[in-house]
Amino acid sequence: MNKKIKNILKITLPLILGVFLVWYSLSDVPLPKILEFWKSSNKSWILLGLFLGFLSHLSRAYRWRFQLEPLGYNIKFGNSIMAVFATYLINYTIPRAGEVARASILANYEGVPFEKGFGTIVAERIADLIVMLGIIIMTLFLQFDFIYGFLIEKFDVTKIVIALVLGIVLMMFFLRHIRKSDSKIALKIRVFVAGLIEGALSIFKMKKKWAFIFHTLFIWVMYLLMFYVTSLAIDDLNGISTGAILIGFISASFSIAATSGGIGAYPVAVYLGFSIFGITKEPSIAFGWIMWASQTLMIIIFGGLSLICLPIYNRKKKNEHIL
Repeated sequence: MNKKIKNILKITLPLILGVFLVWYSLSDVPLPKILEFWKSSNKSWILLGLFLGFLSHLSRAYRWRFQLEPLGYNIKFGNSIMAVFATYLINYTIPRAGEVARASILANYEGVPFEKGFGTIVAERIADLIVMLGIIIMTLFLQFDFIYGFLIEKFDVTKIVIALVLGIVLMMFFLRHIRKSDSKIALKIRVFVAGLIEGALSIFKMKKKWAFIFHTLFIWVMYLLMFYVTSLAIDDLNGISTGAILIGFISASFSIAATSGGIGAYPVAVYLGFSIFGITKEPSIAFGWIMWASQTLMIIIFGGLSLICLPIYNRKKKNEHIL
């Protein structure tokens, strides 16, 4: 019963949060105002952003093949592309269900055992997490003076120092407890961390590790460029600083994990990132909605087509097995 309730909450809570954030974002910046920004936007920049996003998805599909080759599987690029787009689409309905579906698609059409396919997906997520952490560290380094000044202006310095010291002490105590404890939670955390480390190190054991690393960096460069060029479509955001782009991008990226595909959360997260740099609410929220809606539309179209085309694309192969 507890497991059933937990599964229901995993689905419903992100949806409820998404609905609330949609209401919140539209309460201050109503839909007619967002449509005004859309009508006056430069559609060429939005189309370029879509193209860059599409390239990142193609690169992700191609990168996946490097992980499967050492396992003895040379999957079709077409199946890899459609599995990736199907993953994104399914994640809009049930959070993280897309990854399971992606491994299932591979098992069904390429004969890759589910656990092996899912293991490669976990490993690639680890690689993405490492790059994301790198972007955060780079942003903190490049914008240290600005972020430090912002924190000093908005918060009490003594409280910040106390909070940091307290946080470090608590973290050290927590890690020490996890390392020595035999509880189920501690064991799960240790296994999880060990899996992260093993997955990250496995990247360097690949035959085509440099190609994998190149595509990983390419994917995230495309994400950043996609975010930046789409911002150029809004006149009020012209001349936006690099720091605002980086912090807005990081904030928006985390919002996608908070709700199903970032619905409602994405524009609010963009605004929170941009507001640090004094960018007003209306263009920030409008940009967030335009950015999210354009990318979501692409996922719906290509994800839907992928789910339709997968059995058709693989029909010949299945007929050959029957004969």
